[in-house]
Amino acid sequence: MEAKEDIEQKELVKQLKNGDKKSFDLLYTNYSSALYGVVYRILQTEDAATDVMQETFVKIWKKIDSFDENKGRLYTWMLNIARNTAIDKVRKLKREGRVEIQTFENFVSNSTIHQTSMSVDHLGVKEVVEQLDEEYKIIIDYLYFGGYTQQEVSDELDIPLGTVKTRARTAMKKLRKILTNFIFWI
Repeated sequence: MEAKEDIEQKELVKQLKNGDKKSFDLLYTNYSSALYGVVYRILQTEDAATDVMQETFVKIWKKIDSFDENKGRLYTWMLNIARNTAIDKVRKLKREGRVEIQTFENFVSNSTIHQTSMSVDHLGVKEVVEQLDEEYKIIIDYLYFGGYTQQEVSDELDIPLGTVKTRARTAMKKLRKILTNFIFWI
């Protein structure tokens, strides 16, 4: 039997694919704060984060037909669009010489600046990541909260790219296990 949330998601996606603007407004209302928190963490400026959020929701609207509910949840799909759009913006700004990618130390101290919107901390993701061993936690911090590529993490931490990839894969397996165990407790 399908959960109520899954049925609601399917109906929302169906309405979005039919071009229903009210459903898009509902989508924006329900998810924009969480996505903004992730985008802001990557960009560290309100102006850039606001631009990326607008671009993200335009992409979501235009690409909703490519969403496949059999491959994952709607939020995860949107999160990937938002994260990738933010990373692209960081790269563009970096090429233009207008921004430097944050070091881990600066990222940690600056990540608490914007507290008016929902962030991944509100979703409990950060607490789950904190359960990882340090070698995995730092990789996840860079890749998913910092917006770094695997090559950039390799360069920043001065470790081989293969090690970054292995640790990222292992970290994701550990996170999946932690979350699976957590869901069974609910």
